[in-house]
Amino acid sequence: MIHLGVIGTNWISDQFVQAALETGKYDLTAVYSRKLESAQKFGEKYGDVEYAIDLKTFFNIEHMSTVYIASPNALHFEQAKQAILAGKNVIVEKPAFSTPAEMDEIITLANQQRVFFFEAARNIHEKSFKKIGSLLPSKNEIIGANFTYMKYSSRYDQVLDGQEPNIFSPRFSGGALMDLGVYLVYATIAWFGMPNESHYFARKIQTGVDGLGTAILRYDRFDVTIQAGKIGDSSLSSEIYFDNGTLLLDGINAISKAEFHDRNQQRTEVISLTTEENPMVEEAADFAHVIENPEDKNWGVAYEEWVELARNVNQVLTDLRASAGIVFDADKK
Repeated sequence: MIHLGVIGTNWISDQFVQAALETGKYDLTAVYSRKLESAQKFGEKYGDVEYAIDLKTFFNIEHMSTVYIASPNALHFEQAKQAILAGKNVIVEKPAFSTPAEMDEIITLANQQRVFFFEAARNIHEKSFKKIGSLLPSKNEIIGANFTYMKYSSRYDQVLDGQEPNIFSPRFSGGALMDLGVYLVYATIAWFGMPNESHYFARKIQTGVDGLGTAILRYDRFDVTIQAGKIGDSSLSSEIYFDNGTLLLDGINAISKAEFHDRNQQRTEVISLTTEENPMVEEAADFAHVIENPEDKNWGVAYEEWVELARNVNQVLTDLRASAGIVFDADKK
């Protein structure tokens, strides 16, 4: 059994804990919050749980083996570092870190301490995502792709009122690209590899981060266009274009419907996909397989691939921000 501790008491933490428990591989051992009341309110429905309001006490809970971190983006690095130094595995909600330097340090430290680091990019662990990947032809047969994820955030109302909520703050490494665009970048690199060039055309809001934007990731034979936004909504499908037709996906962050329009055969093929009610179950299960089977070569290879993918995604996100002139406080350190 993996004894799980949680940093962050928001809805995504609750969804991950429920997913973890559903796998039968975890129990919830401890909850950290700056306010004891918040920690207790979060953990009360999960039974016998320890609570901490300072991180030193939290990381000293000996029987807690793995920590899920879902605090504001800019806090991930220091909290993950403390957890690893305490001998804990870390599952860090996406985007895991603000800069390549932070990513490199955590990966190196985790290897030195013989613990695991996972970035919780759930879409790449879903069966539907893996199935689409298995159906893609060689890159020589792909002529382009267009991935979109835009969803209005109610916290933008606070920005319009002159405030700076964490999700839209450069101090906390916020913005549309880091919050929603990360799913699209993950899919692009997982399916097509690292691009030759990357450019981001962002609409900045008054806090200095991007409210929405369009990125172009350029490959030898095709481009992938990414549209991410948190100040508007989109119902567009995502598409991958082949020499002989088009693959339509109902999303990239979570794929539940897919169909291939074959131009040569003039027919449409509906692709059968399997989805979970809780979209975080599959990632929680994958992480558990690695943690519980550290000597298994197949899971070891999968783990190394996830780590390298996380590193590459972080680098592309950083390159995209740089091209748009988006600077976080973390970049100045």
